[in-house]
Amino acid sequence: MESTRAILLRKTRLSDTSLIVTWFTLDHGKIKTVAKGALRPKSRFAGVLDLFFECEICFVHSTKSELHSLREAELHDARDGLRKDYPRLGLGSYFVELLELATEHEHPSPELYDLLSRALSHLDQKPATQRALLHFERELTRMLGIAQPEVSPIVAFGRVHHRIPSTRAGLLKTLPATG
Repeated sequence: MESTRAILLRKTRLSDTSLIVTWFTLDHGKIKTVAKGALRPKSRFAGVLDLFFECEICFVHSTKSELHSLREAELHDARDGLRKDYPRLGLGSYFVELLELATEHEHPSPELYDLLSRALSHLDQKPATQRALLHFERELTRMLGIAQPEVSPIVAFGRVHHRIPSTRAGLLKTLPATG
């Protein structure tokens, strides 16, 4: 069994009672786990598996597939402020989508974990702004080593990954420049 700090990126129903949970972890990068029984009323995962939650997780590494078995999840930061308004939630989702496009499964990147954790914690405390969006893009491209001085960070990102999240344009229109 392995233990690591993790941020919940995505959850998908697997069955009537189980979920597939995608995490960005400090020690293993992006991983997927199966949370068996997570949807049962008395599940050990009740109240612990929600978007952007930061947890200490224990999982059993699968040797046969990319789906590992989640055994425990202890909530460390629920980031309740992120759910206060739609712009914060939207910007947090945008950060996650960029990170998902930029990373491979099970490729550790502690600096990207720290970037995402700091960005989500910022949104937990402060309003969503264009400045926060642009800062995240700039830092992400710098850390990935794809920053290009002649173009904006998002253009550099798009050149390397062949797409950018479609939600970006809408976010830029609705977010204030500064908070």
